[in-house]
Amino acid sequence: MPLYMHIQRHNPESCPVNNEKVKKIAINLTSKMEQLHKKHGIKVVGAWHSAEDHEMITVYDVPNREALHKFMMEPEAMAWNAYHTSQTKSITTIEEAMKMYLK
Repeated sequence: MPLYMHIQRHNPESCPVNNEKVKKIAINLTSKMEQLHKKHGIKVVGAWHSAEDHEMITVYDVPNREALHKFMMEPEAMAWNAYHTSQTKSITTIEEAMKMYLK
């Protein structure tokens, strides 16, 4: 299954710590995250947060990019994404990359 890195950033004004509306959206999305991931066949490999940069990085293991796109189109994710800029990149492990290079 392909791996995708999803990077999201928000500004200090839309930080859930400082903004009650965004905090409610975050709580709603978090409460439904497991169910939505299961619905779309998504597994979280890891997730990280940089408070000083207002940035979150999540690595997903997904059946295909379409599954990740459909997850991002769920109403709860769309509400969250309205306050963030994001990038999604396909990634591989260094070991997989080296196998490709050495062919």
